[in-house]
Amino acid sequence: MSIAPRRAFPARAVVSRLASGLITSDLARDLRRGLGRRPGPPVVEYFHQVDDPYSHLAAQMLGLLARRYGATVRPWLVPPPDAAAAPERERLAAYALRDAGRLAAEYGLAFPPGARSPSPERARAANAELAAGLAVDGFAERAVAVGARLWAGEAAADEADGAAEAGAVAALAEGEARRRRLGHYLGAMTYFEGEWFWGVDRLNHLEERLAARGFDGAPENTPALVPYRAAGAPSAGDLHVGLDAGLGRGPTVELWFSFRSPYTWLAFPRVRRLARRYGADLRLRYILPMVMRGLPVPLVKRRYILLDAKREADRAGLPFGRIVDPVGAGAERALAVAHRALALGSAEAFCEEALRAAFAEGVDLASDRGLYGVARRAGLGDAQVDEALVDQSWRAAAEENRRALFEAGLWGAPTFRVGGAAAHWGQDRLWALEADLRAATGRP
Repeated sequence: MSIAPRRAFPARAVVSRLASGLITSDLARDLRRGLGRRPGPPVVEYFHQVDDPYSHLAAQMLGLLARRYGATVRPWLVPPPDAAAAPERERLAAYALRDAGRLAAEYGLAFPPGARSPSPERARAANAELAAGLAVDGFAERAVAVGARLWAGEAAADEADGAAEAGAVAALAEGEARRRRLGHYLGAMTYFEGEWFWGVDRLNHLEERLAARGFDGAPENTPALVPYRAAGAPSAGDLHVGLDAGLGRGPTVELWFSFRSPYTWLAFPRVRRLARRYGADLRLRYILPMVMRGLPVPLVKRRYILLDAKREADRAGLPFGRIVDPVGAGAERALAVAHRALALGSAEAFCEEALRAAFAEGVDLASDRGLYGVARRAGLGDAQVDEALVDQSWRAAAEENRRALFEAGLWGAPTFRVGGAAAHWGQDRLWALEADLRAATGRP
């Protein structure tokens, strides 16, 4: 039984292509920034979640940002995101602890080794301590001090009384209301003139915005406080190194990916380049999209991901923005062809072309015209696509890949790891993948 296509060029695909192109356009971006622009020195709003490792790292940068760019930081306390916005909470908490340690080492920040997620009681005490001084200067320094004790497992400086806890509850409610009003759901977020910046990873974009407004007080050509970590960009040596790829002389890179993940599109071509550069075998492990596995993706999250992915795509030099969401039939049909292409040695080319088509070219993978056209670009014939669409064995492979992903401690795409090393999640961690490849190959 084959996977039936939708009618060619359905209205939904046309609307999706036009709407996504408009939302991610430079014009819309500039309009959002213009509407958020205020005269005078910059004001940056910061949303701190005490039991979030990424918030502890972000807080360490606030004072430096304020001093360099003359910014006023308006802090808010916020609770954790709800389950719909942050599924697989236990896996997320465990991964965040490990990831925060590596991120801290990369950026010269502090995060205690062996840190454990704080208990609800200790988190409440930390919120009470910080809520008492929200309106007083020096929040960043207090947040760092409180976080250092919290993540090191030390007791709070003072035991919170009923009034302090009530103040924390009120502060959290106010921060959550403000966060929702501005359109977000996570902690460790900064907001400046119509744009959101997550954790330490996105501060390079905030610095660029502040500098463009003329607020950078450092001498010309001073490096950014948090420079962008590029990895997987084209290199003159890629072709030469790539001659050894796939010959069993290098490590194996496992890449878990989803055809519905815009961040997978941003990662996929760069992971391929890194694998070739270091002579690694690339093992593709496709999974069903999260929403097709019963994990919700709320509208506010989808909107932020869309705008953030566009910003990251521009940084990486990748096209992005004309999108037809392949969820449902589009993803299933692409998975079926990818499964067939693995046996034919064309999977890397097909998957990259399919991701480019869905997220940069507005191609509807659920239509025959869209899917067969993408397959031809990857060197697959129509008969091979026909065979793929009547073969349901990809479902068992996708489920096996999902189980392996969970065993690696993660749940979403893109995820990658080198050999038996720890897995990394997200295109933000391509620098970590490259570091692991250097360690595995002994190359500088």
